[in-house]
Amino acid sequence: MIFSTKKTTMPTYNRALPGRDTPMHITNRHFVNGNPIASPLPEGIQQAIFGLGCFWGAERKFWQHPNVFSTAVGYSAGFTPNPTYDELCTGLTGHNEVVLVNYDPHLISYHALLTLFWQAHNPTQGMQQGNDVGTQYRSGIYTYNQQQYDAALSSKAQYQQRLIKSGFGEITTEIMPASQFYYAEDHHQQYLAKNPQGYCGLGGLGVTCD
Repeated sequence: MIFSTKKTTMPTYNRALPGRDTPMHITNRHFVNGNPIASPLPEGIQQAIFGLGCFWGAERKFWQHPNVFSTAVGYSAGFTPNPTYDELCTGLTGHNEVVLVNYDPHLISYHALLTLFWQAHNPTQGMQQGNDVGTQYRSGIYTYNQQQYDAALSSKAQYQQRLIKSGFGEITTEIMPASQFYYAEDHHQQYLAKNPQGYCGLGGLGVTCD
């Protein structure tokens, strides 16, 4: 992950790897808090998807919030059905490394998740996050409904103004309706809890977001 030389141009649908029909087998239990990470989820739990670089460190940012129900890492916003991590690393699936956040809106708002997202990474780097280079490391917000979409656009505009005042450039974060989320392999789930000394290249810009 550290010295990635992945392509920074998205593949076309016709060039994407074919993938497979079989979903990834996962353990439906969060390694840190024991809650389920996939359906069936308790009534009232909503979902959000964020891409902010290597998903190991990105997932930890969200599970550390005490009011998040559970998190999972996976692949989304691409073409290849049920991709593997090795396929993702070819740059030929189109997918982003993302975090699925399961949350109770009575305990934590979507706006609070957006704040965490913006402050946890550098959203101005295009197809890159720190030393990690490639389309799988792009900044992205993938929304499940119009309310999430509108909130994401609004927060982007507000954070852009803060970044400009602090001397930073244009936000490159893509915001679009969520496509299929494919769970990553079991050993990637809550990776930094299982491997506390594991790699994390995530870092924010030090600019707060209301």
